[in-house]
Amino acid sequence: MIPFSVLDLCPILEGGDAAQAFTNSLDLARKAESWGYHRFWLAEHHNMPGIASAATAVVIGHVAAGTRTIRVGAGGVMLSNHAPLVIAEQFGTLASLFPGRIDLGLGRAPGTDPRTSMALRRDMGTADTFPDDVNELEAYFSEHPGRVRAVPGTGLKVPLILLGSSLFSAQLAAAKGLPFAFASHFAPQLLDQALRIYRERFQPSQVLEKPYAIVGAPLFAADSDEEGQLLLSSMQRQFINLRRGIPGKLQPPEKNLKLEASPAELAMADQAMACALVGSPESVERGLQALLQRTQADELIFASHIYDHQARLRSYQIAAEVRQMTDLLTWPAASESSAVNGPVSAGQAKLR
Repeated sequence: MIPFSVLDLCPILEGGDAAQAFTNSLDLARKAESWGYHRFWLAEHHNMPGIASAATAVVIGHVAAGTRTIRVGAGGVMLSNHAPLVIAEQFGTLASLFPGRIDLGLGRAPGTDPRTSMALRRDMGTADTFPDDVNELEAYFSEHPGRVRAVPGTGLKVPLILLGSSLFSAQLAAAKGLPFAFASHFAPQLLDQALRIYRERFQPSQVLEKPYAIVGAPLFAADSDEEGQLLLSSMQRQFINLRRGIPGKLQPPEKNLKLEASPAELAMADQAMACALVGSPESVERGLQALLQRTQADELIFASHIYDHQARLRSYQIAAEVRQMTDLLTWPAASESSAVNGPVSAGQAKLR
């Protein structure tokens, strides 16, 4: 059966604050664990009033401490913002505290605006060093890191997954024999091309014998198609406000969003949500089947950026129920996941 996972941005709601966002995220993680979800990932964003997971490693520790079996990790850490040694120490600490449960997804983009990028690392050219930074990070987790050691971190072999919304990370993940996750939950345009390049160019490694592709998808599942479409409007509005240069907290659903946005803005939001699974359980099931047929993904990771917390929980519960009831969600390219060692690829290679 295809593993299902959660991508959480710790949304800060209009009328709420970061403390409530963290409480909601932990509640979601606990529910996701009970529903059989495989991973719970948190994403690094900065200078975003509606996202509370900027200190990603700290929030991962909060979630991991409040759960028992679900894998917890970064989806991802934006490596251009950090010295690799610092990330190795942070995730070495997490892996020591929660053995066998920590993932480290790595992104190349800064996850913020240029001014904030300068405030974070003060070097706007660091994105070009991403492959070298990944190599350096791998070395810190190895048994023989050299003169500079990550303590803790050395020898822990924290699983690395490369993330991307373009073709760059697909090529790098293929060359290094690492798992690859594509961000089609907000940038689906290059999904098919990125997966094709990753699989065609994949080189077996000590980590994986065969490619392992994770596909992100927005999820707005509800008890009816109308309710699902209404829940989606909060995310559409957030995309539109971001493009307008006025990022803010997550807003309540809006029935009349078409009256507030231009046709061009609505088209942009629709394009970003092209892989979204929206509506009733039956609609979500059809969408899942189509997405799996299209991508042959080894794992799906869902982002339900929904204003009402109970509705967000229900969205993930519906997807879990669909997974359990639908035999067709068993895909030949993947096998049953393991809550400790990670999913097993077709070549029986584990993400350790």
